Amino acid sequence: MNTASRTALSALAAIPALVVGMTANADADASATDSAAYTTTLKGLDRYYQQRLHWGPCKDPELTKTGTQCAKVTVPLDYAAPKGPTLFLTVSRMKATGTDRERRGILQTNPGGPGGHGLGMPAQLRAKMTPRVAAAYDVIGMDTRGLGESSPLDCGLDSLSWFRGAGFDRASFDRVAKKSADDARKCGKKYGDRLAHYSTRNIARDVDVIRGALGERRTSWFGQSYGTYLGAVYAQMFPGKVDRLVLDSAMNPHDYGLKMFQAMGPANEKALDDVARWAAPRDGEYHLGKTPAAVRATVEGLVRRAAQRPIEVGGDRLDHETLPFVLYFLGTDDVDDAEYAETLRLLVDAAAGRAVEPSERLSGLLDAMFRTGPDETGTAKDYASTLAVLCADTTAPGNAEWYRKAIERARPKQPVFGPFHNAPMPCGWWKAKPSESRTEISNDLPALQVQATGDTRTTYEQGLGMHEAMRGSKLVTVPVRTHAVFVGYPNTCADKAVNDYLLTGELPSEDYTCGRDAESDGR
Repeated sequence: MNTASRTALSALAAIPALVVGMTANADADASATDSAAYTTTLKGLDRYYQQRLHWGPCKDPELTKTGTQCAKVTVPLDYAAPKGPTLFLTVSRMKATGTDRERRGILQTNPGGPGGHGLGMPAQLRAKMTPRVAAAYDVIGMDTRGLGESSPLDCGLDSLSWFRGAGFDRASFDRVAKKSADDARKCGKKYGDRLAHYSTRNIARDVDVIRGALGERRTSWFGQSYGTYLGAVYAQMFPGKVDRLVLDSAMNPHDYGLKMFQAMGPANEKALDDVARWAAPRDGEYHLGKTPAAVRATVEGLVRRAAQRPIEVGGDRLDHETLPFVLYFLGTDDVDDAEYAETLRLLVDAAAGRAVEPSERLSGLLDAMFRTGPDETGTAKDYASTLAVLCADTTAPGNAEWYRKAIERARPKQPVFGPFHNAPMPCGWWKAKPSESRTEISNDLPALQVQATGDTRTTYEQGLGMHEAMRGSKLVTVPVRTHAVFVGYPNTCADKAVNDYLLTGELPSEDYTCGRDAESDGR
């Protein structure tokens, strides 16, 4: 896989996911009873907690070059039936660089998704750690159940049905709705009731089995995007096992699901407005419009033109269903506004029939959308894992007309992203319903939360929902447009906050806001 493809897939996995909270009410007693259930079934689970891990080179040689080791872990498919079918999970590790005296323990991680490959996360985190923090932690990554190198699901999906705009006309909407329903039926036909066991609660149980297999009494956690939800669920289910908890770019746990995905629509329209304000004074370079309104009109016109005649670029054809996917990813970081404007210029030229050469970033996004087979980027296989987790966690409307009405309500204020963020969700047609209620997040455990004000994935308002649910948390606000601050964005203040907390365990005395770095101000 080329670098651009990896970039696109990483971005795809970071769609925090997306969705629901619409029809499944969380069971407030679920987390309270989980500890008791864990104790009573421990006899059946002891063989999992006491297994020995055998570390060796990772399957990916590039990962091994970073000093990362990999191992296999066995977990039950269904924790209520520990003697039943099992899954093999792949975990990764970068050992602490310090002495035994300097070492504190393990830091388990998740990069987001659901559906984000996690084996490379330790190397990404290690690159941002201070030497003293690197000396203190074995950093642990994993591909969650059903993903990548962890007993991967493969529903035979051949495209990303849900990550499409539902277009302007009824025919386009019906096509997208049918595709979502068909994808749900394909997964149900192949895996049946097994799909009910790919929930976040079971992934949290997997996390605890890994902790036990590593011989650690407690674990620290770093999660970004969906990984903040997984970390919060783990903390709620196993509060006595949590050491230090970092939540980067958090979602509102009460909105997890379709409501959260819908909240991304206004955020991405705002990001487009931000780019328009940036590009308008630079019309002499990009020729997109001399005013912000003119730049926005150019973009909206581009989508309408793609509905009439798909834009041919890089051997692919972007239409009004697929073009919003590209725009969605381009607007993630404000430091990339120039790249966004350059890509818009390229697409406008391509729409006018001019021959263009796609950038590396655009090529990667095209790969993620159009080259999805097992011998290509494999995006659709990862997408099956994303759907499995979401649909095991929650439910969604299974009436196509519900989504059509939601799109039309959103369209006036969200002309570009309304049809994308309200598209029919395959969970509405999922055969295997959630086997447990979602975990109600409500506790006083200490946690450090980092949140960007302009986040287009887990919006700042979504982050405030997590801050309210995790009452012991302290919030570090970063006034930028990005998603996944610590790993992916230059901000000295946020970097210091995370490293200081991991090193000392001391939270700030109060919430505070960082400034922008000069590096990011130069955009």
